[in-house]
Amino acid sequence: MATLIRVRDVYKSFGENRVLQGVSLDIEEGSISALIGQSGTGKSVLFKSIMGMLSIDAGKIWYKDIELTALSKAELITVRQHFGYAFQNAALFDSMTVAENLAFPLTEVLGIKNQAEIKKRVEEMLDWIELPGIEQLHPADLSGGMRKRVGVARALIMRPDVLFFDEPTTGLDPVLSDTIYQLVRRVNRELNVTCIIITHDIPAAFRVADKISVLHQGIIVADGSPEEVARSNEPIVQDFIRLSFGELKVKVGAAS
Repeated sequence: MATLIRVRDVYKSFGENRVLQGVSLDIEEGSISALIGQSGTGKSVLFKSIMGMLSIDAGKIWYKDIELTALSKAELITVRQHFGYAFQNAALFDSMTVAENLAFPLTEVLGIKNQAEIKKRVEEMLDWIELPGIEQLHPADLSGGMRKRVGVARALIMRPDVLFFDEPTTGLDPVLSDTIYQLVRRVNRELNVTCIIITHDIPAAFRVADKISVLHQGIIVADGSPEEVARSNEPIVQDFIRLSFGELKVKVGAAS
């Protein structure tokens, strides 16, 4: 696999709070990567830094051969059209219908005005996430799992190369959580979208991801395949594994 995103020696602080302290990371094209770590370790900050939503204090970030950290705001906005973001709480607009929520990035970001094209893409996306016919419902009419899937659909409707998932299963029961991770696999396999996940669901990360990166105290302390990370001697990594799996043998490898 070719490297799609490169992060090198990235630093980011908020006042006296040093969040990222020299993070380096590679994301391979066509892969599913999981970023895990304790709450408050900077996972979301790293996400937003890669996407250009936050400026960094030092370091460099590339998307393909484009140095994102050297771009102007206007140039960055153009490149960010290749990125999709599935928010933790779906972040749907309550006053809009499902169709209007999905159409929003098409009209406001891509500038598409052709109503027939917008309608077609909305219908295709809802069919793909297996929720056809809900165009006129509002977010309040949807279950938690449905809102998550609509949030993913909105992130996908711009046909991104990379999709960032921020805690995709927060608030869902195990059955619905498994459904969401199956959707992540479909996004990756059927649409050939590179997926990057922040998650506290360590067993799911080991089951679904091709690569796992562990962020601790502002640096990546373990990085590699699930098998490689499971063999890490880093105490924090072993703590994660012990607390998540107990004494059971760690099951690793991408879900089929």
